Amino acid sequence: MRGLQIVDGYTSALTLRETQKAIKLVKDTFANELAAALNLERVSAPFIVRKGSGINDDLNGVERKVEFDTKEIEGTAEIVQSLAKWKRTALKAYGYGVDEGLYTNMNAIRRDDDCDNVHSIFVDQWDWERVISKEERNIEFLEDIVKKIVGAIDNTQKIAHKAFPQLKNELATDVFFVTTQELEDMYPDKTPKEREDIIAKEKGVVFVMQIGDLLKSGIKHDGRAPDYDDWKLNGDLLFWNETLRHAFEVSSMGIRVDSESLAYQLKAANAEDRMDKQLPRAGCDDRRALPFHKAVLNGELPYTIGGGIGQSRLSMLILEKAHIGEVQVSLWPDKMVEDCKNNGINLL
Repeated sequence: MRGLQIVDGYTSALTLRETQKAIKLVKDTFANELAAALNLERVSAPFIVRKGSGINDDLNGVERKVEFDTKEIEGTAEIVQSLAKWKRTALKAYGYGVDEGLYTNMNAIRRDDDCDNVHSIFVDQWDWERVISKEERNIEFLEDIVKKIVGAIDNTQKIAHKAFPQLKNELATDVFFVTTQELEDMYPDKTPKEREDIIAKEKGVVFVMQIGDLLKSGIKHDGRAPDYDDWKLNGDLLFWNETLRHAFEVSSMGIRVDSESLAYQLKAANAEDRMDKQLPRAGCDDRRALPFHKAVLNGELPYTIGGGIGQSRLSMLILEKAHIGEVQVSLWPDKMVEDCKNNGINLL
């Protein structure tokens, strides 16, 4: 989805004041549900990091970060794009053990995102990370965590519906698991996004696994930063959004890379002369010298699983909104603001 989608006959089920109350209810409830389901503790997290630390995420590897200098601190500062790598180092620094984890309210600015119904330059999400054992680095464990997250979402929706009975849409809870290659085999003549729409409409809630590497067709289902998710043990959680009539991504998550998965992905990238298997494929081999990447390659960080769950995305889905700007305050193109106003979409 790119550009504004006009939903014919759309009217918000909630007034502006009810919407603000409902946003708080959804966010407070889900944070508690998530923490209980995954055994997580809330922590504070950075909004600004030093450029060159390797902590900031590169997302798909092409997005520009927001950079600036400061009066008293040497070097360049960056606003975070997500906290996937920071969380893993924090787990070690704070002394978390296996089956223990953390979550934080992450805010970010992604200046190169295209604004539409579900994308904003301002990102707010629950970033979470949990220590796991080496034996838990498998598909079955990943799927179990996904089911727990969907259970937390279901509990949150039930509470929201009780408080605001005018909300009617029921989200599916029986997760369908499918790999990106299986999706391509099922719908070879469709684009990746078209495949997601088809499978989400049919199943209601889907976890699309193994994102980041090339498929048999020679293309990727979607881009994924090379230095946090293991591309064989990750995925996106999609719900069918009845308001927008599209697949709707709520979370991107995965079991994180270890030294072995990095080595495997170097071989897949035909970069036999490199020690790291995943970074060269994405043109990121120079990152090996950064502190975070050294720690991963040397096996100095705990095995972890983690992800981000969009706060405004989840609020938008549960509150049956047609535009993410109805549940968050951000900047929008002038024409989008005008078109929303003319079509019953009340941006905050």
